[in-house]
Amino acid sequence: MFIYQNNKVMKGLLIVLFIGLGLISKAQQEAMFTHYAFNTLAVNPAYAGSRDAITVTGLHRSQWVGFDGAPTTQTLTVHSPMFNDQIGVGLSVLNDKIGPLNSTNLNVDFAYKLRINPKARLAFGLKGGVNILQGNMTSLIVNDENDNSFSNNIQSKLLPNFGFGMYYYTDKWYAGISTPKLLNNELSTTGTVVTLGTEKRHLYLIGGMLFNLNKDESLKFRPTTLIKVTEAAPIEMDLTGMFVLQDKVELGAMFRTGDAVGLLLGYNFTPQLRLGYSFDWSFVNNTAKYNNGSHEVMFRYDFIYGDKERVKSPRYF
Repeated sequence: MFIYQNNKVMKGLLIVLFIGLGLISKAQQEAMFTHYAFNTLAVNPAYAGSRDAITVTGLHRSQWVGFDGAPTTQTLTVHSPMFNDQIGVGLSVLNDKIGPLNSTNLNVDFAYKLRINPKARLAFGLKGGVNILQGNMTSLIVNDENDNSFSNNIQSKLLPNFGFGMYYYTDKWYAGISTPKLLNNELSTTGTVVTLGTEKRHLYLIGGMLFNLNKDESLKFRPTTLIKVTEAAPIEMDLTGMFVLQDKVELGAMFRTGDAVGLLLGYNFTPQLRLGYSFDWSFVNNTAKYNNGSHEVMFRYDFIYGDKERVKSPRYF
């Protein structure tokens, strides 16, 4: 049995690796997460309600610590199943600051789930919301003081948007595709109108599996991947592998093409409460010489009442 299960592990690793074969990065307009596998609602609305509980997830990321103006990101998501688990609803808030720019995304998520068989479901999701963009452009020190791009601030510009996603999942594996923002809104200053750029449409592909590595299922392995596709930019892939011991301790490593490597550590205090931490080290263009790496902390809590079997059976995705 041990040999058979390890063959499955190798098969899963090859699938994940082949998905990302030939993909190079890098582009960042949307916020990035090392804990992407625990923050799925931020990129795919079809994930709403998939954990069979009211789930609250919070995350903070400090990227390139020590580098002035480096990105910092916070997310808070809440989602739950409804109407006999056929519908999922969610609310997600994302705040992303980089240099003088700050964007706050407020979104409502909706998912409709189809039962493919007793162990599998296919969900279709919609995301709608608004991005509140602010920019203190005049705080920057520039060589050309007459450059109109930096002579006016961005004052609470509201950018509505919507997106969709699909998410197929079982207890052992999942796959999804989504584009959270379909509209390419223009980013511009106030006063003398100067276009700074546009919001780029991102396509996300996600996948993950779970393997038992021994007979008593005390040791598990969970590989996951996130692939980002953006117009006129290189494709980027995150590849993560985590070992799960006694459904308590989680330890793994991450590789982001053309960007960084990292370590992840998680601990499940109960089947309902998980805390996690990650550290990224950037290896591209000697970036690591100018910062102290990137740090993430996250928590997730599943509100489960009255059903002891559901509490005893942890959800891995």
